[in-house]
Amino acid sequence: MLTVFAFVPLLLASVVNAGTVIWDGRFNDYTTATDLDKWSWSNQVGSYQWYIHGSGPTTDYVNLSPYFKNPADMASKQGAKLTITPTSLWNSNFWRTELIPQTTANLGTGKLWYHFSVKKSGKNAPNPNYEHQICFFENHFTELKFGKLNNVVDTRLQWFVGGVSKWAIEWTADVWHNFAYEIDFGASTVAMWHSEGGADLMLKGPAVSATTFTNSKDWHLGVLRIPDSQGTADPAPEDWYFSGVYVESGSLNTKIGK
Repeated sequence: MLTVFAFVPLLLASVVNAGTVIWDGRFNDYTTATDLDKWSWSNQVGSYQWYIHGSGPTTDYVNLSPYFKNPADMASKQGAKLTITPTSLWNSNFWRTELIPQTTANLGTGKLWYHFSVKKSGKNAPNPNYEHQICFFENHFTELKFGKLNNVVDTRLQWFVGGVSKWAIEWTADVWHNFAYEIDFGASTVAMWHSEGGADLMLKGPAVSATTFTNSKDWHLGVLRIPDSQGTADPAPEDWYFSGVYVESGSLNTKIGK
């Protein structure tokens, strides 16, 4: 009996520490990537809006598989491999493949946590000779960046707020990096939680002031690559892997995939 009662507080603590998922983008409602094609402005179904991509078939730019998720993430049945190529142009000469939340939930009120995990592999690795903007809002109040910035090549994965780098880490192939943007839309602040692999999230970027705003349809899961200002053009494709995507309210779940 003592063992049972001793266990109860731990169980309750684990429940308390998990918030409420108000938008779930973990791809559990998709069988294959071509399910994204069911979405249109007149038929807004699924978890994602799918319109920011190139002219090729969907599978040129998005593929889903259990092999593409963080293996520590037991809440996701699969992850996504997003690919950018010379054909992945949308309304510009930027290379971009991006997914937008499809939801009626308000993703821009109170304090929320935007969760996602990202990794690269040794094959079709992102090219650091170009600036990449990752998992950003339309006004870019917070985002990740990788690659050339201000004409300086940088191989680190960096967290930005308002165009200023606040944190960086060396980016090694096949290491999952887990993030949660902690956004207080009322206080106009943003903080960042991070871990690697299956480790619990830890606060790595304390809250700072930001122009926090979203209409719930302008957070971009994916990547935008900016052309090199010096005119170089490497046509090699790049693969980006994403897993464990969701938005949470109430409190932060620091566990990965639980």
